[in-house]
Formats: sequence, structure tokens, C-alpha cells
Amino acid sequence: MVTVDEGSDGQRVDNFLTRLLKGVPKSHIYRILRSGEVRVDGGRVKPEHKLAIGQTVRVPPVRIAERDDTRAAPPRDFPLLFEDAHLLIVDKPAGVAVHGGSGVSFGLIEQVRMARPELRDLELVHRLDRETSGVLLLAKKRSALRRLHDELRDGATDKHYLALVDGAWRDDKRTVRAALHKYVNADGERRVSVSADGQASETVFRLQQRWPDACLLDCELLTGRTHQIRVHLQHTGHPIAGDDKYGDFEWNRTLAKQGLKRMFLHAHQMTFTHPASGEPMTVTAPLPPALQGFVDRLDAALGGDSHGSH
Repeated sequence: MVTVDEGSDGQRVDNFLTRLLKGVPKSHIYRILRSGEVRVDGGRVKPEHKLAIGQTVRVPPVRIAERDDTRAAPPRDFPLLFEDAHLLIVDKPAGVAVHGGSGVSFGLIEQVRMARPELRDLELVHRLDRETSGVLLLAKKRSALRRLHDELRDGATDKHYLALVDGAWRDDKRTVRAALHKYVNADGERRVSVSADGQASETVFRLQQRWPDACLLDCELLTGRTHQIRVHLQHTGHPIAGDDKYGDFEWNRTLAKQGLKRMFLHAHQMTFTHPASGEPMTVTAPLPPALQGFVDRLDAALGGDSHGSH
């Protein structure tokens, strides 16, 4: 018998059992729910049933497969931008997936959980592409996760990225509204394209700095679609430097020779309401040395026309 506490209030019973019975296949969890072996306050429930504080869940005995620890994520601490009882905010490096799946056996969330086993309810608040660096929010409590998810859904968070793009960007400020459609290509990779029947998507771009053949832009996400900034910039004819999915491959090769070995997209700043205090919070991750160094080299070689503040 397990009593539902504050951390599990409002959670679906299937997700509650998945966390409780680590290592038990989902198919088995759905089987014990369907067969009525799981009871909430004595009654049968469907998998989508939401739990409330104080309810009693009867969990039948289940055999848990021996964990194959050779595949367990190696514990790893990431550069910390902020931490309190509710939040853990890290500066995600480029090249690290945020979670396991699609050819990656583990990601940042699994590694942080291994490094911080006391944080039983640690969850990602949002995602960043594998090649994107920068501000990443993790919630330590389900109550914090729920509030931040509500904020994200209501568009109440403010997310700014820095991107180096190809060509001469003309406007100081430009809003791109182009609907985005997700699909899977012939190689089984997730891709996104601009399509009239896609999801409404909006990004505001502000010019930060310009050089003869490239510009540094501040990109403000007004919606949070997969690959949104990358596809909106490709759509405007100014693909992101080093983008291996939506970029200009010839230019990328040239940039790699000049020392840019990754995509130049960085989650620079996020402003949101703290889930417990209700105070507004802004967290900033400076440009990583690899990107800042590349900008410095462009400045040294070409003398950038600095435009607005960084």
C-alpha cells in the first residue's frame, strides 16, 4: 500500500507506477492495471486516472528484471547556473542529448539522476536539440514541473537564443511567422519543414552584430516547436552556421576549416516565474568558449559592425 504524497498529486496512475516500479516494462504495468490488481482507495482505475494527495494505491508484487548496469548512464555533473529546493538549471554542452532514445542510450537527465540519486522526482522542464548548448531547466518536484509546464504552455516564459547565420541580415528586428510540419525522412530522421498545414510558429529575430558574410542574431521564441529557429532561419535564406540538418553544407565545410566544429545555436537566456516564490527569474548562460572564440576571430579578421548590445 502506497499513500499518494504531494509530489505525486495530480499524476496519472500509469506514470506513478512507472516511476515506482523502475525496470518493470510498461506493457506489464498496463496489464496489472487492466486486470484490476492495482486499486486506488479499493477501486479499479484506468491508466489515465489522476491521483490525489492522501489516496492509497495497492501495488501488487511484481518481479523487477535485474538491471543491466553496463548500460546505466555514467553519473555526470553539468555546469550549474542555478539551484534551489525546486529547480536545477544547467548550462547544457553541445553534443549531449537531453534524454535517451533514438539511437542514444542515455542523455543529460539520466546522467544527472545517476549523479544526484537523492533527487527522486527530477524531470526535464523543456528540451534543447542535441547540438544546441545553453540554459536547460530541470524540476526537482512535480509541483514545480506542473507550474513551469503551465507557464510554457501559456507562453509566459521568455526564451532567447544566439545564432550565427549566413549572409547579410537586413533588418534590425524581424518577426517570422511560418507554420511548421514535422515528418520523418527516408533515413528515419525527424525533420521539420515550413508548410501551410503545419503548426503556427513565430520567432522574433534581432540583429546583434554583422560581418560581411555573416550575422549574429538574438532569436526570441514565441512558440516552442521542434527545430523552430533552425527551420525559420533556413526559410529566410539565412541558415545557421554549422547546422548539419538545415544548413548550407558548403559553408559549413568552410567554417569547419576555420575552426567552427559545431552548430552556432546557443540558448542564451530564459525568463520565467519561479514556481514556488512567484518571483520573475532570469537565467543567462554566456556563449561557450568555442562560439565566443569564433566570434572573436571574425572580429579580428573582419572588424564586425557591432550592432546593439550583446
